[in-house]
Amino acid sequence: MLNMDFSQRVVIEAAKSEWQPSPAAGIERKLLEREEAERGRATVRINTNTQRWLPGHGGLQVMPLHSFETEHVALVKWPAGEVFQPHRHYAGEEILVLSGEFIDEHGRYPKGTWMRSPHASKHTPHVEQETIIYVKTGHLPVL
Repeated sequence: MLNMDFSQRVVIEAAKSEWQPSPAAGIERKLLEREEAERGRATVRINTNTQRWLPGHGGLQVMPLHSFETEHVALVKWPAGEVFQPHRHYAGEEILVLSGEFIDEHGRYPKGTWMRSPHASKHTPHVEQETIIYVKTGHLPVL
């Protein structure tokens, strides 16, 4: 088991970990969490070059990728200097920093950092430079 305690906050600098082969030919992966040897959640690849950016809160731009029940997945583009209001995450949040650096009161997260925050976690994020994140919310157990 790897990072399966959903009540704990996890931060991994995935950019520093090595790609590993998967059972599927030609596919490589970085393991962030795993229940068993070949059982766990995986991320689906979508061509974001054809998707539109939509206006979000403040100066944010959002590219919705997936929604089902309480689960929402999107890319979020933060302009330099943007500060977001303090907020809590019902059923948790995962973030992968794709470019720039994401910052909150818990730390600084450069490109390639993955973090998972548990149900009801709270933070006040901001950025100093333009930053793009992949964010998934509302999918973790409510403990």
